[in-house]
Amino acid sequence: MLYVVPTPVGNMEDITLRALRVLREVDVIYAEDTRTTSVLLKHHDIHTPLRAHHKFNEHETSERIADQIAAGEQAALVSDAGTPGISDPGFMLVRACVARGVEVQCLPGATAFVPALVDSGLPCERFYFEGFLPQKKGRQTRLQLLAEQDHTMIIYESPYRLVKTLEQLAEVLGAERQASVSREISKMFEQTVRGTLAELAEHFRQQPPKGEIVLVVAGK
Repeated sequence: MLYVVPTPVGNMEDITLRALRVLREVDVIYAEDTRTTSVLLKHHDIHTPLRAHHKFNEHETSERIADQIAAGEQAALVSDAGTPGISDPGFMLVRACVARGVEVQCLPGATAFVPALVDSGLPCERFYFEGFLPQKKGRQTRLQLLAEQDHTMIIYESPYRLVKTLEQLAEVLGAERQASVSREISKMFEQTVRGTLAELAEHFRQQPPKGEIVLVVAGK
């Protein structure tokens, strides 16, 4: 069995009782960063062995790990925060397990874009998850595609690139397009700022953001 286990995106209490039980009972936890996950495990007094599984080694390790699970290992997969596979490593290992007939269970739990979407005040019955935009090659093509998207859009962004991204979105989608920026979700300094793309770009030029960013943009 492979359990895909969401972990808190901020507050350590944002983890389910089932997730904690699974992390205690499995033979091994595969983690995006063992140092980050060890802090969570220590907080909850969990002593399960940790092994690394991240974007730099997943091409090489997914098949081997899937073989070990198929041979009887009970394993959990976690990322640094949120649900593995959502803009984090996970897909390759899940695919390898599925190909071997290994049962995969993804537990419900924390994902950063859900509270950001609901907090935005924009329609959320249908939405488009873009994740991270390409930094260079293909970026303009993606922006042009987003300009034609009817549904509310969700974009993950670094605080260091946020203003640039807001400016580019304003140029392609229109400066008056409504949007929101959520940062530090579920942490002490959580904040959501709403306005037009132009207003948000100016706001964050004046007040450079910190922390992980979820950008929510109204559809066409």
